[in-house]
Amino acid sequence: MSHGKIITLSSGAPLPQIGLGTWLSKPNEVEIAVRNGYRHLDLAMIYENQDEVGRALKKVIPSVVKREELFITSKLWNSSHKPENVEKELDETLKLLGLEYLDLYLIHWPVAFPPGGFFPPHPTKKNEVAIDTETSLVDTWKAVIELLKTGKVKAIGVSNFTIEHIQGIVDATGVWPTVNQVEAHPLLPQDDLVEFAKKHNIHLTAYSPLGNNLIGQTKLVDYPEVKEVADKIGATPAQVLIAWGVYRGYSVIPKSVHEERIKSNFQQITLSKEDYEKIFAIGKNRHTRFNIPVTYDPKWDINVFNEPIERTATHKVKIA
Repeated sequence: MSHGKIITLSSGAPLPQIGLGTWLSKPNEVEIAVRNGYRHLDLAMIYENQDEVGRALKKVIPSVVKREELFITSKLWNSSHKPENVEKELDETLKLLGLEYLDLYLIHWPVAFPPGGFFPPHPTKKNEVAIDTETSLVDTWKAVIELLKTGKVKAIGVSNFTIEHIQGIVDATGVWPTVNQVEAHPLLPQDDLVEFAKKHNIHLTAYSPLGNNLIGQTKLVDYPEVKEVADKIGATPAQVLIAWGVYRGYSVIPKSVHEERIKSNFQQITLSKEDYEKIFAIGKNRHTRFNIPVTYDPKWDINVFNEPIERTATHKVKIA
């Protein structure tokens, strides 16, 4: 069972440290998770399963859990960044989920697409998404800030934002995001972002805590160092990697479509400093970011993180 550790956000809200990522999830998986103790659910419009998650929530609220005992996050998609579309997409999310409010609402990416479908095609370039070069992050963030007045969201934040992106929206509005959800694992510890977030009381949620193998690399759960620590303490490699993120102060949202793994990922263990450092050392000279939009199909021709592979992109993030 999870240790039940709760993070207190800058908004004062309690956030269960271990959550369930719902990308590719089906209703029974969300129901299984809640019945087995998960109280933090991470959703997004782009996952295209919020109606299914909503059906699962109807099965567990209030028979298994009260609504106020769940912490539910969702995210604004790129094609709704224009200020007049921000609340409309939130309303659609709430309708799909059958909820009156979200605990946390994030801007999913610091990238705007023109309205018209999730991936509006570029007018002239094949297998490429159109980029909205007019709408800025500040424009969108101001509209998200306004949502706090509606009671439909309890807290607001961002996802996949760099230090520069966050500083830009704060300089323009004076409002700090409560959370930044980012890819974080031993190959991408993001130490500079961690330090910045601590300084400004921004909580970091780690997605892809187990890495991924979409680019054909060795899975993090298969690294010998991870297996050695897991064998030593009688845990699974996934539990070790989740514990590594917890050690760093993240909330962690592993996803799985397998019932036993959903359950075992919630069986929280604690790493010693020695074991933490052994796992941390995996990333030395192995910097790897798996989730880079310029590599997607269809391609997003934009430099988000300034990774080497992004530097030939035509567009940069429009902050203000």
